[in-house]
Amino acid sequence: MAKKSVKVMNTAFRDGFQSVFGARVFTKDFLPALQAACDAGITHFEAGGGARFQSLYFYCNEDAFDMMDTFRETVGPDANLQTLSRGINVVALDSQPSDIIDLHAKMFKKHGMTTIRNFDALNDVNNLIYSGQCITNAGLNHEVVVTMMELPPDCTGAHTPEFYMDTLQQILDADIPFTSVCFKDASGTAIPSKVYETIKQARQKLPDGTHIRVHTHETAGTSIAAYQAALDAGADGIDLSMAPCSGGTSQPDIATMWHALRGTDYELDCDIDKVMVAEAVFKDCMKDYFIPPEATMVEPLIPWSPMPGGALTANTQMMRDNNIMNKYAEVISAMEETVRVGGFGTSVTPVSQFYFQQAFNNVMFGPWEKFADGYGKMVLGYFGKTPVPPDPEIVKLASEKMGLKPTTADPLELNNQDPTKGSQRAKKLLEDNNLEITDEHIFIVAACGDKGIAFLKGEAKTSVRKIEKKEDTTTGPKAYAVTVNNRQYNVTIDGNNANVNGKSYNIDIQQGKKATLTPSSSTGSKEIISQLPGAVVKVLVNIGDMIKEGDVLMIVEAMKMESEIKSNASGTISDIPVSVGDQITAGQTLVRIG
Repeated sequence: MAKKSVKVMNTAFRDGFQSVFGARVFTKDFLPALQAACDAGITHFEAGGGARFQSLYFYCNEDAFDMMDTFRETVGPDANLQTLSRGINVVALDSQPSDIIDLHAKMFKKHGMTTIRNFDALNDVNNLIYSGQCITNAGLNHEVVVTMMELPPDCTGAHTPEFYMDTLQQILDADIPFTSVCFKDASGTAIPSKVYETIKQARQKLPDGTHIRVHTHETAGTSIAAYQAALDAGADGIDLSMAPCSGGTSQPDIATMWHALRGTDYELDCDIDKVMVAEAVFKDCMKDYFIPPEATMVEPLIPWSPMPGGALTANTQMMRDNNIMNKYAEVISAMEETVRVGGFGTSVTPVSQFYFQQAFNNVMFGPWEKFADGYGKMVLGYFGKTPVPPDPEIVKLASEKMGLKPTTADPLELNNQDPTKGSQRAKKLLEDNNLEITDEHIFIVAACGDKGIAFLKGEAKTSVRKIEKKEDTTTGPKAYAVTVNNRQYNVTIDGNNANVNGKSYNIDIQQGKKATLTPSSSTGSKEIISQLPGAVVKVLVNIGDMIKEGDVLMIVEAMKMESEIKSNASGTISDIPVSVGDQITAGQTLVRIG
């Protein structure tokens, strides 16, 4: 009896990159491995979208559309290239109006994509209707998604086979066009028995011949068992990756799954010997990249705090950038509460980021003292209907602290009425910055905001973590990373001159005496101190400006959240020791007021 051929999508070059490297990988570095995977007979690749859209502009100083074009040129015209979209969010963290949702589908079709996997983290089917229509109208395959996870222990009310079947029935009732259905478990927490029952019921509910695909991660240690359960229940395809971007926070390795299926009635639709050659090439391509240790681990906390693999390493990368990695264990533990009271939206982007950002705020500022913008808006209803009502006390607190009323309005209609969103707003920003107005540029600005403008102006900064090579520092100025009272400073010393975090100082160092390092013109000034580490996004004042207490002085970004830095005094700006793009630490002086 012939074995059933299991259709494999190779996720190494999208979800693998996101899950292991926080999506920060240069295109030129992975092309030899992509070609080797083609030579192994793989014809279905995840090629972009999700965090691999924004990350190219934010961290790699590359154009995602150019990356997609290069991907298509490498694999040839016949491969199925698939991207990931977040319903009305498309590839942005914030939800978008109709014109940008439509433009997303058209641009991805123009730049070589075949299929778009389309999901809503809340499983609010209303957020899939228009986006699914746009994908189909652009001539792309639409893979509609039901998102999955396991609730923390003792939680009930959603994320059961019955809940997933109700979501699937709503998709069918809404007459959303689709070519395949995916059950996507970004945190890898859905237990195998529920996966089996869900796929079994979906096979009975869907029309004959419908392609059913299952997606999971190894973060909780149950991915192979979940995939085997899905295949036994009637799934047609699964997502797998290649080393070094497999296992741990990513999908299971193709070789690992091939091994698990030995002696069964299933076989993968690829040449395993050639896959192993491709993996060797891939490991060589990635040998200079820093692999975070958490990316290769099964994390026992994940069933309690269901953090997706891609979001996990993206967040730890940002915590390393901000020198607060020591807070990670506390934040991931605090995430459990944000899930329990937040309405049970599936922990997949952007909701997973909302959960983590709120946990981060709860750790750094105190429980529920400061609401992350996305989390607060989610519990207030601005992204759609959560699977169950959020905790009423949390809704009340969010409303009070954010100055927003709860809503049941259609988020797409809210976005269409928002003058700060859409193609006209993007065109105005392009005009104001003397940039060419093209469809690609409009979409980049709509999805990436100020960072999109910075990229288009040639002002983007590169932040890709590769293994540092020691340089010869025996001559010339000496550079140091200095930590004082848990505050880190980047210090360069050349003779009697020092540069500390971009600010020049005179220094006096004598044998047996404490070194002094004193900035000028600071006597009698009022200092505005950063409460969090992060990066300076905007400076809204200049030296000499008269300001009042409560005025916004600058915008600082930490963990993908922008925070206003307000003055706590009136006076004249006497010094601004930081500049746009600077990494800052908690306790660092941002502004001095004379």
